Amino acid sequence: MAAQCRLAGIARSTVYADKAEVDEVELMLLRLLDEEYTRHPFYGSRKMTVWLRDQGHAVNRKRVQRLMRILGLIAMAPGPNTSKKHPEHTVYPYLLRGLSVLRPNQVWSTDITYIRLAHGFVYLVAIIDWYSRKVLSWRVSNTMDVGFCVDCLTAALKQYGTPDIFNTDQGSQFTSVKWIAVLQENSIKISMDGRGRALDNIFVERLWRSVKYEDIYPKNYVYIPELLLGLTAYFAFYNSERYHQALGYKTPDQVYLTAEGGGSTIVDKFIKLTDKDTTGGLHVDKA
Repeated sequence: MAAQCRLAGIARSTVYADKAEVDEVELMLLRLLDEEYTRHPFYGSRKMTVWLRDQGHAVNRKRVQRLMRILGLIAMAPGPNTSKKHPEHTVYPYLLRGLSVLRPNQVWSTDITYIRLAHGFVYLVAIIDWYSRKVLSWRVSNTMDVGFCVDCLTAALKQYGTPDIFNTDQGSQFTSVKWIAVLQENSIKISMDGRGRALDNIFVERLWRSVKYEDIYPKNYVYIPELLLGLTAYFAFYNSERYHQALGYKTPDQVYLTAEGGGSTIVDKFIKLTDKDTTGGLHVDKA
């Protein structure tokens, strides 16, 4: 893998661990679940089970729940929390309700998503600035271990400074001692989504939709080095060239650098954007 990363021009720390072998049938089911969740993120394990059966796959709900845990998926509608939470880790309160995000580096957030390859899968973590929607850092790994998340966080802090608040879900990576220690060492306030409230991290969910529909699905990457090259190019495009309706058709880089044209306000479980956009399945106050 080190030699492949050198040939691809990618830092070794960007990718973690060699890919494990995956049963082809299970891999096919994981791909189907990933695509259907990207289309309908409000589907829980019950609806996913029904949908897979309609596609001709003999699965029960227990198997679907296990596969969704592998993917780290949770329905965006309120319901039982399927995020893998560590019972001994401290959970912090949600700090964003009623907060107006008015400038870059006020609020950052992160999440992990499943990325399919032709013969396996890996996980992608990214850190995003809420005001500008700029992707500040990202890493790829074949496990959900906290190491690649901490490395991603450290890289973002080194390049962009510190946010006032960092928001995550209650997954074990983001409640771990290693993750929390980095935030506390940098005097960053810690915010965590409520149980069953995936909408609290909606900007990262929107990023995953864009990454998958605009890059991952069309290109159908086979190996990790080409995935890394592709993601490097895509995130550069996303930050510096891709116009965002929610930013008044500016790019995240423009909004981050000028501190103009971004922002949002969290009102209960809804997000009030600074523009008239109504994408993402949210109610948006147009006032």
